Order: sequence, then structure tokens, then C-alpha cells
Amino acid sequence: MKEYRLKRLFNSKSNRCFDVAIDHGFFNESSFLMGIEDIRNAIQKLVEASPDAIQLTIGQAPHLQKISGRAKPSLVLRTDVANVYGKELPRTLFSRMIENPVEQALQLDATCVVVNLFQIPGEPEVTDQCIQNILRIKPMCDRYGMPLMIEPLVFQSNKIAGGYMVDGDLQKIVPLVRQAAELGADIIKADPTDDISVYHKVIQIAGNIPVLVRGGGKVSDAEILKKTEELIKQGAAGIVYGRNIIQHSNPPKMTKALMSIVHDGVTAEQAVKSFAKDSQ
Repeated sequence: MKEYRLKRLFNSKSNRCFDVAIDHGFFNESSFLMGIEDIRNAIQKLVEASPDAIQLTIGQAPHLQKISGRAKPSLVLRTDVANVYGKELPRTLFSRMIENPVEQALQLDATCVVVNLFQIPGEPEVTDQCIQNILRIKPMCDRYGMPLMIEPLVFQSNKIAGGYMVDGDLQKIVPLVRQAAELGADIIKADPTDDISVYHKVIQIAGNIPVLVRGGGKVSDAEILKKTEELIKQGAAGIVYGRNIIQHSNPPKMTKALMSIVHDGVTAEQAVKSFAKDSQ
């Protein structure tokens, strides 16, 4: 059953996946809501651009699934909520999973569920909660044939970074990605390394588990397109981008430009030219 759902998630032409994440409202951060204030409109625009999947929460997933037609993107369901992203962290940090996550995913006709694996300096309790979440959901995923996406996420120290900032250190990313594979991930969603040219080492450590790359913070069009081209060359099985899509002035066209790199193998330069032509 997992195999059948994975076939819905990964593009048949390229065997890669482009998942647009707009589950940011789960995390109670006002800055994360830019571009998705009107969630129904944001989803509709993305559906028109036809990415492979859209990542949503239990509260917002119905907006996607109520849309008629066979060609709409697959649903990736976010199953955990956390409070670890603010500039000033609360006294107690947490990562909590929704109840009966796989049953809720099945009711929503999700193709995949996603759960975090945080590594935050000085906060081992949060990592413990994440591992407990994964240990709890993994048997349910196997029982019902639901693919499990684990998101290993290495943070910089909040005191140094002044808010949510990922750590692109290869030596920190690699063991956490390996842990995600050891815990039974069917798909891994991992951060890009600071040096993109070594990302193949992240791919290697995951073994035969497909690795989708997180987009991170908002950057220029040229930068995100070039980075995507390089990551695909390094062996990434796709991308999971959020703010670089939803906070763009033209989300559908940026989606299509990225899809041309992920699925058609065009260069970033060609994608930029196509994007500019379409915008005229």
C-alpha cells in the first residue's frame, strides 16, 4: 500500500517530488503567515500550478481535498505542532503529535505524513519528544500503508542566530539524517548544506531512502533556482519549499519554474529566462 501512495506522490516522468509546504500556521508565528493569510486562495493558486504535493495541517487540508478533479496535488499531512521557531523562545519547548495521526491522514486521503526530528542546542528534551513521536507513528504507518516522511532539522543556537535559523553544517546534518533513516523513514526531508557541492554525502548516508530538500528562508529568484539545480545534480529526489513559493509575488510561475528544474532537467539559467518571458 505504501508503494501505491508513493506513486501518487512522486512524478512519473522524473521519479522526483515537488512538495509545496504551507503548513506554517501550525507553529504560532506571525511572520510565517505572510502569503498564506487567505489559505484557500493560496491553495487554489498552487493547485493551478500543479506541484506534485501540498503540505498542510489537519485544519487546512480540507480546503485542498474539497477541490474537484483528479489532477490536483497529493496531500502531505503535517502531524506535529511545535513552539521552537520564535526569536524569543518560551520557557518550555515542545513538539506534540496530533491524536491518531494516521487515521486522520486516511480520513483526509493523504498520500504521506510528515513529522519533525529536531536537534536544538541545549534542548535534548525536544529531541526526545520528536523521537517518541516517530516511535509512536511508525508502526501505525506500517499497519495502514502510509508513507512516513521524517524531517531532521538542525538548529543554530537561538542566542547566536536571534531566531529560527537552520545549521547547514554537513557534520551535524549527516548523523541526524542517518538517525531518521534508522528510525524507519520512507522519505527524508533535509536541509541543504552550506556547501551545496557536498550534498551527495547527505544522499549517501540516507541509503536507499529518497531525500527531499527543504527550502529554508526566502531568497532571490536566481539564488533559489540555482540552488535547486545544484541539489538535483547532487542526487536529491526532490524539494519541499514553502516561503520561496508562497511569499513570492507570483507563486504559480515560481512553482512552474522550479518544476521545470526538478522534473524536466532544465538549468537555472533557462528557468530564469522562461520565468522572465512568462512574466512579460
